[in-house]
Amino acid sequence: MQALGRGLRHGNHISHRLAASLPRVQVECRRTAYFNPLQWVQEKFQPQFRPQNIALRKAAEVQVKPEQQNVFEIARLNQEQEVELAEEDMTPEGLVVPKKKKASEHKYSTANFKISHRKLNMLGRQISGRPIDHAIMQMQFSEKRASSRIKSMLVTAKLHAGNYKNMEMSKLVVAEAWVTKGPKQLKRMEPRGRGKFGIRIHPDSRLHVKLKEGKTFEQLQAEMRARRLKRIVSASLVREDVPLRNPSASWQW
Repeated sequence: MQALGRGLRHGNHISHRLAASLPRVQVECRRTAYFNPLQWVQEKFQPQFRPQNIALRKAAEVQVKPEQQNVFEIARLNQEQEVELAEEDMTPEGLVVPKKKKASEHKYSTANFKISHRKLNMLGRQISGRPIDHAIMQMQFSEKRASSRIKSMLVTAKLHAGNYKNMEMSKLVVAEAWVTKGPKQLKRMEPRGRGKFGIRIHPDSRLHVKLKEGKTFEQLQAEMRARRLKRIVSASLVREDVPLRNPSASWQW
């Protein structure tokens, strides 16, 4: 009985200790429940503006409380600051940002796909030397099976040249187009008569293009029109001050 009494008293002592520590556990749970990770990110990575730049000084004047901001608002403000810095060619640290260099050419190619290099070479000759928009239009209305794949490749190459190489899209021309065979030619056995067999080759090829800046379609049309007008020789336009040759009253056969 004495041992039982001691055990009960010990249990009551433990329960009193748990009861005493319960409010603190509840406070910690509430603090964890009210923890907002987005607010922590905002407070941790809130942009620090330097008053040395005019654009940044203007942005620093507009103070918004962290609890009233969200991630999208911070991203929008950062994007506006980047645009202003790009216009001024300055970084927040006051360093000059080098402008993106303009490339002279851009190479692109399709992946290996199942087609003969002779068939693909005909499409390569069809788009070589043409403006990029005309090459895309040629592939759009072509009846060849590989035209859709080449059209998507040309569109992607045009976007990459404009966005990554800083080239003017309206002046892009397919300067070169060539075809290469795939790295591995798939070979299969083909049965023949009299117990013999042959080897059937399943070819795969890829098309490469090189884009350069050239003259637009309107400029080419204007030059062609000027050349044709220059070849026109008429009495109303050009008068030659030379003596008449073989003057006669009638035709001389």
